[in-house]
Amino acid sequence: MDDFLALLREDMGIPLTAEDTGLPLDQVAGWDSLHLLSLLTLLERRTGRSVPLADVLEAETLKDIYRLAVEA
Repeated sequence: MDDFLALLREDMGIPLTAEDTGLPLDQVAGWDSLHLLSLLTLLERRTGRSVPLADVLEAETLKDIYRLAVEA
C-alpha cells in the first residue's frame, strides 16, 4: 500500500493518506475519470501485468483498485 500511495502522490500529484483509499471514489478530493485511466496505466507499467479495465471501472474505492492491481 505504501508504494501505491507513493504512486498517487508523486506520479499523479494527488496528496492522499491511507485513510483516503477507503473513501468512495466520488468523495476523493480532485478525483476524476482521467485520474482513473492514468492510474491504471501507471499500475500496469509498474507491475508489468494487465489490470482488467472492466474490474477497475467497478471499483468503489482506491483500496479496491489496489487489490485488483496486487491480485492481477
